[in-house]
Amino acid sequence: MSRIGKLPIPIPPKVEVKVEDRRICVKGPKGELQQELPAGIQADLSDGILQVKRADDSKSQKALHGLLRALLANAVQGVHEGFTKNLEIEGIGFRAQLEGRELTLNLGFSHPVRYKLPQGIDIKIEKQVRLAISGVDRQVVGQAAAEIRGLRPPDVYKGKGIRYAGEFIKKKAGKRAATA
Repeated sequence: MSRIGKLPIPIPPKVEVKVEDRRICVKGPKGELQQELPAGIQADLSDGILQVKRADDSKSQKALHGLLRALLANAVQGVHEGFTKNLEIEGIGFRAQLEGRELTLNLGFSHPVRYKLPQGIDIKIEKQVRLAISGVDRQVVGQAAAEIRGLRPPDVYKGKGIRYAGEFIKKKAGKRAATA
């Protein structure tokens, strides 16, 4: 048995899970998510606990067993609590603004950078330099945070750019240290 796949998924009181043929629908106070079941994987719902089972012990079934259990656990947590990624903008004159469903970033380029928010993502901006990206789907939240960070990753010489909150950037010494 997969160590992750065999773990049961407890369903919180305000979350509703429907197991249909090859699809699982998870609905909660924050939203709704759906997950397709691959062939050979089954999901059983009983007494507020969701259990994922596999048909055989082939290598592909073992891999899908743990993966699907993790995706379903993320869906249950997402519709109940949601997911958040925090970003910090570091640099003089660097800032962010939200205009409707479009994020405008001044990152030291000759032009402002515009980023259209994916469906289901909300951004809160604090003091123009802190972003809180939140949503129901963990994969979409993480991808949006990675794309925004990729617009201006942190510089290893000065530390300017967009970084995850709490991320440590080890700075390099530069040319001065080599000549001294």
